[in-house]
Amino acid sequence: MASKLLRAVILGPPGSGKGTVCQRIAQNFGLQHLSSGHFLRENIKANTEVGDMAKQYIEKGLLVPDHVITRLMLLELENRRGEHWLLDGFPRTLVQAEALDRICDLDLVITLNIPFETLKDRLSRRWIHPPSGRVYNLDFNPPHVHGTDDVTGEPLVQQEDDKPEAVAARLRQYKDVAKPVIELYKSRGVLHQFSGTETNKIWPYVYTLFSNKITPVQSKEAY
Repeated sequence: MASKLLRAVILGPPGSGKGTVCQRIAQNFGLQHLSSGHFLRENIKANTEVGDMAKQYIEKGLLVPDHVITRLMLLELENRRGEHWLLDGFPRTLVQAEALDRICDLDLVITLNIPFETLKDRLSRRWIHPPSGRVYNLDFNPPHVHGTDDVTGEPLVQQEDDKPEAVAARLRQYKDVAKPVIELYKSRGVLHQFSGTETNKIWPYVYTLFSNKITPVQSKEAY
């Protein structure tokens, strides 16, 4: 197996099970799971320069612009030059993908294609703990105590954009923005698409794909 460091990206709309797939890849293959949402929260909490810039947009209910997210993520990647990694939530746009291109060549990009109805159902059952970013699903990952976070006991909330009426607009927006990114990676020959309604059924195919690129750290497919 090649000793080259693996550079991978996962793409998928809200509710596609991206977080679960990322955790499994990290666990099975020893990749660092690099989530743009996590780094945003950390930087905002630490009052870094880039965190303060992002906070100004978030407080106004605006999307954090490309140049802020790109700067944040490229700084994080700079610190992880010697590690295998999996990017989650970045790049979201063509501008971000082109910036990433300038610093590295990706080996694998996986995209999760989940039917609209499945996404709508999953998102409507999703509750989050905003301070930590922990996500619960009432069907397959419920909190121990209804309505409260397992770790802190603080209340969970349902995001406005997880409510059914907002989901359709959110998914449309994702499709519009993601399409050129998906096309770019398709043209490079690094894109792998996985379709289905259940993460557990998609996972074995993802596992096989990564096994061909990097030796698993666990001999079994950990769930």
